[in-house]
Amino acid sequence: MSSPLQGATMKFLAEWQQPKRVLEIGCFTGYSALAWYESTVSTQAEIITLELDPKMITASRRTFDTYKLNDRVKLMEGPAQQSIEKLTGQFDIIFVDANKEGYEGYVKQILDKKLLSPRGFIMCDNGTFVASDGFHANLADVQGIVFARGMTISTQANPELPAKVRPYWTENGKALRNFNNFCKNDARIDSVLLPLYDGVTLIKWKNGHNFVRLN
Repeated sequence: MSSPLQGATMKFLAEWQQPKRVLEIGCFTGYSALAWYESTVSTQAEIITLELDPKMITASRRTFDTYKLNDRVKLMEGPAQQSIEKLTGQFDIIFVDANKEGYEGYVKQILDKKLLSPRGFIMCDNGTFVASDGFHANLADVQGIVFARGMTISTQANPELPAKVRPYWTENGKALRNFNNFCKNDARIDSVLLPLYDGVTLIKWKNGHNFVRLN
C-alpha cells in the first residue's frame, strides 16, 4: 500500500503528465487508484486497475463506492498476466505494485504489447529491495540499498528482523534485483531507480526507439 507521501508524489506526476489512460497492476485497498483519480480530473482519465486477492478486491470496491470512483475506475479481477494480455490501446502512466517476482514479466509483457504510450512512463514501487548476499559487497559493486519497509534484510545490519520473515524479504530482494538488471539491460527503455520510500523505478521508452503504435 502506498503511503500518503507517496500518494502525493503520484498525484504530482499525474498532474504533470496529464494522462488520458492509467493502468495499475496491484490495486490492494484502492488507495493508489484514488490518487490517480483525484489527479486526473482535468483529463477525465480512464483508470484500469488489476487485482487477484479476493479480500483486496472487496476492499478496493468499498473504496471505489465510498469515494464515488466507479465512473472512471475499472477493476479487472484475476491474475495480472492474463488481464494484461486482454488489454488494448496505450496507457500514459502504468503503476506496478504487486507480487515482486512478477515485476519483470509484467513490464516485459507491457513493452512487448506496446501498451506504454510513446511519452508515457512506468512507475514501479519497492525498487530498492536487494537480497542480503549483496549487502557487504564493495561499495563500487553495491546494486542498491537494502530496504524492507524500513527494515534491512541483512542479518548483520538488522539482527532484530524475525527469522520467519527474513526468507520472504530476501526472495523479494532477489526478484527485484533481477528486475532492475532487466531494466538496465533492455535496449528499448531508459530507467532510473530513485532512493525514495522503498525505492521507485521509473521507466520510459528510449529516445529514438522505433515505436510502432498498435491499434
